[in-house]
Amino acid sequence: MSYYSQDLVEEIRSRSDIVDVISGYLKLQKKGSNYVGVCPFHNDKNPSMSVNQPRQMYYCFSCGAGGDVFKFVMDYENLTFPEAMKVLADRAGIKLPEQDMSRETKQQTDLKAQILELNKLAAKYYYYMLRQPPGKQGMDYLTGRGLSEETIQKFGLGYASKYSNDLYKYLKGKGYSDQLLKESGLMQVDEKRGMYDKFWNRVMFPIMDANHRVIGFGGRVMGDGKPKYLNSPETKVFDKSRNLYGLNLARISRKPNIILCEGYMDVIALHQAGFNQATASLGTAFTQQQSMILKRYTNEVLLTYDSDEAGVRAAMRAIPILKDAGLTAKVINMEPYKDPDELIKAKGAEEFQKRIDEAETSFFFELRVLERQYNLREPESKTAFFREVSKKLLEFEAGIERSNYIEAAAERYHLTYDQLLKMVNQTGQKLGGMTRAQVPTEPLSRRRKKAEDSGLRTQRLLITWMSSDERLFRNIIRYVEPEEFTDPLCRRVVELLLEQYAAGHLNPASLFQYFTEEEEQQKVTAMFHDTIPKLSGKEEEEKALQETILKVKQNSITWQTEHMDPGDVDTLRKIVQKRREIEKLHISLD
Repeated sequence: MSYYSQDLVEEIRSRSDIVDVISGYLKLQKKGSNYVGVCPFHNDKNPSMSVNQPRQMYYCFSCGAGGDVFKFVMDYENLTFPEAMKVLADRAGIKLPEQDMSRETKQQTDLKAQILELNKLAAKYYYYMLRQPPGKQGMDYLTGRGLSEETIQKFGLGYASKYSNDLYKYLKGKGYSDQLLKESGLMQVDEKRGMYDKFWNRVMFPIMDANHRVIGFGGRVMGDGKPKYLNSPETKVFDKSRNLYGLNLARISRKPNIILCEGYMDVIALHQAGFNQATASLGTAFTQQQSMILKRYTNEVLLTYDSDEAGVRAAMRAIPILKDAGLTAKVINMEPYKDPDELIKAKGAEEFQKRIDEAETSFFFELRVLERQYNLREPESKTAFFREVSKKLLEFEAGIERSNYIEAAAERYHLTYDQLLKMVNQTGQKLGGMTRAQVPTEPLSRRRKKAEDSGLRTQRLLITWMSSDERLFRNIIRYVEPEEFTDPLCRRVVELLLEQYAAGHLNPASLFQYFTEEEEQQKVTAMFHDTIPKLSGKEEEEKALQETILKVKQNSITWQTEHMDPGDVDTLRKIVQKRREIEKLHISLD
C-alpha cells in the first residue's frame, strides 16, 4: 500500500490527527470517548460514523466504511494513496521526498505521468487538427450544433483525421515508444495492421479529471460509421466508472445542484447556455462510485436523461444509486423534446430554467413510470397499482417523511390520507407479518452460519479490547494465542498486534498497510470498533474478559473438533487437554 518509507508514513500519520482532519470535511460531535458524525459514504441523516481518537480510526456502523486517516482522505477526495499522502503532508507542513519508492512503484508512477503527458499532447494535436483544412468536417459539425468558438475552446474540442495513423506518426516523431503508446489507450494493435490510432474520423472530446488533467477521450464519428461514440479504454489513469465528463467545471459552478446528463453534447450545450453545473457519465450506466464523487460537491442531483424509453430506464437505474449516496434526486421533464440540447435550441435557457424549477422528485417520477404498467380505469388494476405505491411509501422511514409522502401521493391520486395510510399499513403487515406458525424450521446450515457469526463477533470484540490499551493487551495475550482465533483475518490482526507490542508500541491504525482489498480493510476496521460493555471496577472487567476469552477458546475447540481427522489421536488428546485447561481458567488483571 505504501509508496513511501514506513517512518515517513508514520510521521505524517502522527501529525494528522484523525479528528482534526475529518472535522475539516464534516461536523463531528463528542460522544463518550469517541466523536460521531453523519457518514459521507452512504445515504444517512443520523450520526452513524464513529471516530476513535486514541486508535486514530473511523468506522461507520451502518455501511461499514472505515479505516485510518489516509483511507478517509482517499475515499472522500477520490485520491490514490500517494495523492492522499501529499494532501496530508502539505497539511502537516512536511515536504515529501521526490523519490522514495520501490522500483516497481516508481515505474508505475512514471507510467501514469507519461500517459498523462501523452494525453495532453494528443489533446493539443486534436485541437490543432480541428482548425486545419482536414478538420473542416469536424468544425462544421460542431458549429452546426450551435457551439461557439468560445465553447469549443473551453472544452478543448478537437478532430482526429480520417487517416488512421496520423496521431501515431506524430507521437512517434516525438520519440515515444510503441509500448507506451499501447499503454496510453491512444492506439490499437492487430497482426494485420500493426499499431494504429484508436480514434480517427471523429470529433474529439477530451475527458478531464477533477484537477483538469486529460485522462482520456471520447470521439463522435463523422458520417454513419459505428460505433457512433467511442471512449478511451481503461488505462492507468482512466477509469470511466470513477469519473464524470465536465466535472472539473461543474464542481466549481457554485450552483445548489449538479445536472446529470447522458452525453457530451448535452453537457456542452448546457454550459454554453449558462448551466455550468452539468456533467455526464462516460458512456456507461451511472455507477455507485460516480454518485459518491457527486456527493462531495452537492446534495441534489437533477437528472436530464433523454425522454425516450432508454432514457427513462437509465433514470430509474440512477435514482436508487443517488439515494444510496445520500443525494436528493429530481428529474427534469424534457418532453416533448428528446434532450437538453434540443430543448434549449427550441425554447431557450429561460425555459430550461423553468424546467429545473419544476423538476419532479424522484418518488413521483418513479410513480409516473409505474403508472404506465397499469390501467387506472379498471378497478382491479388500479388497486394493484396502489399496492405498488404502498410498497414505495414503505421505503421511507416511519414518521414525518413517510407521512408527508403519503399525503402528497393521496392528493395526486384523489384518495384520502386515511385510505392510503390504511393500505400502506396493510401492505407493511403482509410484507413483514408472517405468523410464528408460518416461519419455516431453520436449516442446519443456517444454524451453523449463526454460530460462526457469533464466534466471529466474539473474536472481534476481544480484538477491540486488546487494541484499547497496552495494559489490557498485555493481560489478554497471557491467556489466548493467535492460533485460537479461527477467523484468518482476525488471526492475522492479532499476529500483527503482537509484533507491534514486541516492538514496544501498539499502533492499530498502521495495520491498514497490510490489507489492500477494500473488503478486508472494512472488516479490519470493524474489529477495532466493537462496542465494549460499560464496566465499573476491576472485578466486572475481569468477569467480562473471562467470558469473552472463554468463548474464543471454546469456539476454537469446536472448530478444531469439526475439522479434525477422526483418526488423529494426537489432535484429539490436545483438544481434551484444552478443554480441561478452560475449566480451570481464571482471568486476573494484576
